[in-house]
Amino acid sequence: MPDTQQSAANTHRSLLLRVNRALGAALVEHNLVNIEHLEAANERLFELLKEGVSRQTSLLSILTGEMASLNESDIVDFAVREHGLGVIDLRRYNIEEGCRERIEANQTWATWTMPFDKEDEFTFVATAYHLSPAARAHWEELINGPIIWYATTVDILAETVDRVREEAAQGN
Repeated sequence: MPDTQQSAANTHRSLLLRVNRALGAALVEHNLVNIEHLEAANERLFELLKEGVSRQTSLLSILTGEMASLNESDIVDFAVREHGLGVIDLRRYNIEEGCRERIEANQTWATWTMPFDKEDEFTFVATAYHLSPAARAHWEELINGPIIWYATTVDILAETVDRVREEAAQGN
């Protein structure tokens, strides 16, 4: 692997670890998951990381899918109730062109977050990882402007990223 690809892979891996560690701590702190389930999910996350960063390399996906110890709607409800987020389903949303250019799969898989619209100086961002301060901090630094956050699910983000990438490949 060329040095620049290796460097990017290491950056995404580091980001993924930081974001998922912060998410896990928040899930336990807010009693959305117990420590035993978190520890088991972290072990599985490290197994998956050996294969590299991909959409399967997600603490949330492990807890909601493989382990079924957490319902993702509980996290969305919590983000709405405790953080005042709106909820968005991006599957049929026309992603703003400037935001399309910022959608990079590994970064999205590492943070489960993506920008989807821009109005004046505000950037609208959808996330399944709002409870992770590391995910929010990463995007706040990247965007460097006011953000309006929306909660969504891992599946909706994955479908949207796939659609945007497919449209880009087709030249739409």
